[in-house]
Amino acid sequence: MTSTPFLSLRSISKDFGHIAALQDVALDVELGEVLAIVGDNGAGKSTLMSVMLGLLKPSSGTIAVNGEPIEFHDPADAARAGIGAVTQDLALVECLDVATNMFIGQTPTRFGIVDRRRMRREATTFLKSVNATVPDVTVQVGMLSGGQRQMVAIARALRSGAPMILMDEPTAALGVRETALVAELIEALRDQGKAVVIVSHDLELVLRIADRVQVMRLGRSRGAWPVSDLSRDDLVGLITGTRDVPAAGLAA
Repeated sequence: MTSTPFLSLRSISKDFGHIAALQDVALDVELGEVLAIVGDNGAGKSTLMSVMLGLLKPSSGTIAVNGEPIEFHDPADAARAGIGAVTQDLALVECLDVATNMFIGQTPTRFGIVDRRRMRREATTFLKSVNATVPDVTVQVGMLSGGQRQMVAIARALRSGAPMILMDEPTAALGVRETALVAELIEALRDQGKAVVIVSHDLELVLRIADRVQVMRLGRSRGAWPVSDLSRDDLVGLITGTRDVPAAGLAA
């Protein structure tokens, strides 16, 4: 990398008592790229994501945004630093309509009254920006398909204006068509100059849309590689530990 990464993690470790969930992990995220983080269950992916989102404070190591050291004490700190998130549970309230879900925690008011007209107008605009096939922003989220809910969650993250979006298993439980729509959206975000980080078990998706892939194993980073340097067999071997690190790999 020649430019200053938007997000840099160095020597990140996280201990839970005697259990080392992360050990000396380094990670860089550039604007205008899709970085995939892959690994088997227990590899440390979720813990690493939680550190990036301010849900967990590392036991040691440093975090920098645009080259400036920073500490995340909670998710609000990460959000203020420009990191948006689409978690696996989507954090949507099924009994509320789409527009209300888009503004949870940031409800606009006019003369002391909730400005529902503005909520519906802006929600419609952001959903159009991600080509979401949501019938109407007044529909309850519980009535939507899995792919439509994913689009609502992504549009909500985009509404914050965050330059980096972290997505946890963005295509889990989605059908082929809905997976393709989410993949196209991720590619569009990259083309708009956003940094997109996906944590995924879907290796076909990773090989299709990621620019780089970082492999986690047993709490350590095995390295990061351009996707063009890896075959599917390479990726599976790195995840399972049955393949040595390719010469093109970057040391963790």
